[in-house]
Amino acid sequence: MERLSEEQITKELANLPDWKRLDDKWIERKYRFKDFLNGVRFVDQIAEYAEQKQHHPFISIDYKVVTVKISSWQMKGLTDLDFEMVNHFDKLYDKTDK
Repeated sequence: MERLSEEQITKELANLPDWKRLDDKWIERKYRFKDFLNGVRFVDQIAEYAEQKQHHPFISIDYKVVTVKISSWQMKGLTDLDFEMVNHFDKLYDKTDK
């Protein structure tokens, strides 16, 4: 696993308009739900996937908004794995009852 270049990160983010770059190391997205429990169920799905991949994002639940923030600690920045995971999170969200 290697840290992505600025060009690679820009290219990846172009396909993920809901994800925002926070600094050189992090990307973040806020997911909105119609109620608290749908957000909690979504977080459970993210947690299961993160455990399978052994790559864990920061997750916060603020009532009906779930914020996910991810980076690769060992690489001190963003990697292909981060983008693989956020694409999966977005697919999970598309299937949820929002």
